[in-house]
Amino acid sequence: MNLIPRPDTLAGGQPSAAPLYREVQLRITRALAAGEWKPGEAIPSESRLATDFGVSIGTIRRAIDELVAGRILVRQQGRGTFVATHTEDRTLFYFFHVVGKDGSQEFPVSELLGFRKERAGPDDESQLGIPRGSRVARVRNLLKLGGRPVVLDDITVTTERFPRIDEATFRNREGTIYGLYQARYGVNVVRISERLSAAHPPAEIASILGMRSSQPALHIRRVAYSYNDSPVEYRRSWINTSDHEYLSDLWKTAAR
Repeated sequence: MNLIPRPDTLAGGQPSAAPLYREVQLRITRALAAGEWKPGEAIPSESRLATDFGVSIGTIRRAIDELVAGRILVRQQGRGTFVATHTEDRTLFYFFHVVGKDGSQEFPVSELLGFRKERAGPDDESQLGIPRGSRVARVRNLLKLGGRPVVLDDITVTTERFPRIDEATFRNREGTIYGLYQARYGVNVVRISERLSAAHPPAEIASILGMRSSQPALHIRRVAYSYNDSPVEYRRSWINTSDHEYLSDLWKTAAR
């Protein structure tokens, strides 16, 4: 294991202004981004990490606590600490926020409506931090709840990060889209940033969702990030809120 010892100094021997556990947390995250520990794998014990980093177990534990709270790592009682994987349960309770107006939750049924590759537009370049003219793949995906169309997602990813991605890759995937990114490309989504607004959907989208064009819908722009705040997906979603609503329980999310 090629971890950097003594994270109480930065490169070049300059003292770090960050708390020691933050430095350890950063270096563990860098190791994850480099693929040193794969999703589903156990990381070394706290005592082993303390020795490798040359810090106390208390410092290691606090750094790991932060990564567990952020859903990057998962503790399993009696087994150790593991790199988080994108199970359906994790997606439903952490990344999917649409519930029935009675508070009911269910896992959506996915239907692929379209796939194409083209040059990125200015909005894609800004959100994904990619050079002008980059190639992207665009996916249109419909989510149904209770057999009815509720969420329409227009998803954009770069072909550089996801090489050889095609329609069959999405159509024949097992599990969630984030699970596909993780299993096939080693890209682990660890957080999302969303902007929400109410708007009238375009006529085509309203028709797909079984809505009137004059009926307002919830519009969400989401950027999904991997380790080190690296953007990996840009998603624009329309939600029919006739029987559903968006629920964000921040305290419960952080505590899971």
